[in-house]
Amino acid sequence: MGGDFAPMPNVEGAKLAVTELPDDATIILVGDKTVLEDACARAGLDHPKVHIHHAPDVIPMGVQPTKALVQYPNASIPVGYKLLKSKEVDAFCSCGNTGAMHVGALFSIKAIEGIIRPGLAGVIPKEKGGYGIMMDIGANADCKPDVLVQFAELASLYARHVLAIDNPRVGLLNLGEEEEKGTLLTVAAHQLLKINNKINFIGNLEGRDIFNDKADVIVCDGFTGNVLLKFAESIYTLFKERNLSDPFFDQLDYKKIGGSPILGINGNVAIGHGVSDKYAVKGMLVQSYNMAKSRINEKIKESLMT
Repeated sequence: MGGDFAPMPNVEGAKLAVTELPDDATIILVGDKTVLEDACARAGLDHPKVHIHHAPDVIPMGVQPTKALVQYPNASIPVGYKLLKSKEVDAFCSCGNTGAMHVGALFSIKAIEGIIRPGLAGVIPKEKGGYGIMMDIGANADCKPDVLVQFAELASLYARHVLAIDNPRVGLLNLGEEEEKGTLLTVAAHQLLKINNKINFIGNLEGRDIFNDKADVIVCDGFTGNVLLKFAESIYTLFKERNLSDPFFDQLDYKKIGGSPILGINGNVAIGHGVSDKYAVKGMLVQSYNMAKSRINEKIKESLMT
């Protein structure tokens, strides 16, 4: 039921995804059963691999995330997390309130033991093809150096096991290549990153390196990452408004990726844009399936134990 135009884009996205996903995939639509049955009928969605799980409540706009989860326990977000916690589903994704999704993860399935702060990761297209990953993109506006180091480890694991990048190169976003440049945060983080044997750290990155092939993983605090992500999306919007088309810049369309994973929690969770259409929802469902099949959470737990 999440998203500005729910439930139709979610239902239509499920219809697209169920024909693209492997045969072992099942999609569960969480929300008011009557509303979803009507939406499925209008979308022409009648598939044995798509089921409805009833969640009668709807969280109103403007409700503070922590209060929303307590006051509306039978809304689609808290119910979805209950299904994930009980292992009735292998992944949970939503275009609903980002704050509620993040808070729900922390209070329901909780952070993996040893994780300082779970983070939100964004997939970034690369000039020479393929994708990289940037973390954090908005969950943690203020960070300490050890948090950035853990982001580097989490994003490296995602790049390796979900994006299939061997030995992903990690760069720290900064205002210069020299390690002594930057803020107190980035200077301290650089010193920790360069002695970390769990990652392939290649040094500092500048803003011009976001889309080039210098690094596969870009590490930054959530404030910086969110500003960059929104800026990149605005480039695509400007191109479309001017009737310009370019294969690379077309990849900046959020619909190509669909959602952003929360890494460092006890479950596979992806958050989509509130304005997501059916193609974005389809992409988010495919991404969530790939996260589950890669066993990324188990990989993170194994890494923390070594």
